[in-house]
Amino acid sequence: MAEPSTRRTAGARLHHPDLRTLVDTARLHAARQPDTTAVVCEGRTLTYAQLHAESSRVAHALHAAGAGPRARVAYLGKESEHYYEILFGCAKSETVLVPINWRLTAPEVSHILQDSGSEVLFLEEEFAPLLDRLPTAPPKTVVRLGRSDGYAAWKAEHPQIEPATSARPDTPVAQIYTSGTTGLPKGVVLAHRSFFAIRDALAAGQLDWIDWRVGDVALVGIPGFHVGGLWWATQNFNAGTTVVAMRAFASSDAIDLIREQGVTTACVVPAMLRMMLGEPGIKPDDFTTLRKIVYGGSPISESLLEESLAMFGSEFAQIYGLTETGNTAVCLPPADHIPGHPRMKAAGHPYPGVRAKAIAEDGRELQPGGIGEICLATPARMVEYWGLPDKTAETLVDGWIHTGDAGYIDEDGYIFIRDRIKDVILVGGENVYPAEIENVLERHPGVAEAVIVGAPDERWGEAVHAFVVPVRGQQPTARDMHRFLASRLASFKLPAHYEFIDHVPRNPSGKILRRELRDRFWNDSERKVN
Repeated sequence: MAEPSTRRTAGARLHHPDLRTLVDTARLHAARQPDTTAVVCEGRTLTYAQLHAESSRVAHALHAAGAGPRARVAYLGKESEHYYEILFGCAKSETVLVPINWRLTAPEVSHILQDSGSEVLFLEEEFAPLLDRLPTAPPKTVVRLGRSDGYAAWKAEHPQIEPATSARPDTPVAQIYTSGTTGLPKGVVLAHRSFFAIRDALAAGQLDWIDWRVGDVALVGIPGFHVGGLWWATQNFNAGTTVVAMRAFASSDAIDLIREQGVTTACVVPAMLRMMLGEPGIKPDDFTTLRKIVYGGSPISESLLEESLAMFGSEFAQIYGLTETGNTAVCLPPADHIPGHPRMKAAGHPYPGVRAKAIAEDGRELQPGGIGEICLATPARMVEYWGLPDKTAETLVDGWIHTGDAGYIDEDGYIFIRDRIKDVILVGGENVYPAEIENVLERHPGVAEAVIVGAPDERWGEAVHAFVVPVRGQQPTARDMHRFLASRLASFKLPAHYEFIDHVPRNPSGKILRRELRDRFWNDSERKVN
């Protein structure tokens, strides 16, 4: 593979092979580069020495609150330096961080809190009104961020000395909730190793598909409640670079931060690139420091890639994986980002040490070119689905993660995704499962039955499309449906279109022919995913 060219002058590659846990990360960089900025957020900075000290306070405070090893600690808030203090505080206290999507409704948040059994909740003041709307009791300890008597006071009396810990690579450190086919989100438990395995694989293979270099300043565009945002931030902390945290992504703010902070690397979803390109007045000179953009969540269209290459002038690396694989397991390297090249249709190539196979319905491994379910074996894989041993056994089989994506692997080992076996819809990088929406929509008194599918969408990749069978004698409207769902589901799960039909197509055994409805939107597409 040819070495890709770049217009940026990059420093030496950074890799600290002795790091095995996030506890090691905080300790190493506090000792080696205490005054280097670890996090920038809204003009506030946190050095590596401060990150180490404040996360130690958090760990001691968690112990004092009665949170022992493996206890779950929830965080409901936007990105900030405090989020990362809490992440490292959980690592040092051997508790498990449960980041919650702040766009969820009260019933959705309540499910996560109850399912995880979270004993402590860190809550940003912006979301405090949600506490009163929870259908169940909140955790016994709620720490409010943004009040004078809240987070800062809660940790202030505790020492800055690192607590004793027995954390190991296989010790759980995060539990990230992902929607599921049953309609209820599942907690994916990730250990420390999930945040170290891929960077070690890249270093062992001497590959710079994704790399971290001296002087890097990294923009985290993906929220920290997603595995992609959490993984990208930890990779930069492990390397000892500077993380620029956005409270929430806004394209104009991202452009300002790239220019003002001298951002060199960024992790985004393609929809974010499209939004930045749509900002008036931007020009290539705004992005002269940017050397690499890592993107995932959905493929990039050829037209968007061409526009992005011309405007940003940086290298591009596509990553593919699941929360269950510990984020990325596959990468399409910069050298393959050539508009019009056949490999631009690939998800990418597995990293060294990651294995991939396509299997038939009977479990047989297929030869190159054979279309089947893509399975990945990666050292970064999940520990389990929290409290769901049967679901864990279905997805994690003999060390292989069954992705639910259908595709093939070519002779060179590149993976091409063609369709989905699971019914997931990807909306701007967010996983949305039809069953979750259907279960809520069918509670509407005017709805007899509902079927949700994904349809192509130029801006978001896919959009949620609802087929609704009304109750006989009722004539619900799209507005009725929207108002009913808005208080019960996060906004990104709401259908963009409603279509009222007389009946739902079924096979002779009564199973819904979801594919028949979905294919109306995708029949002309070579790849039935966006």
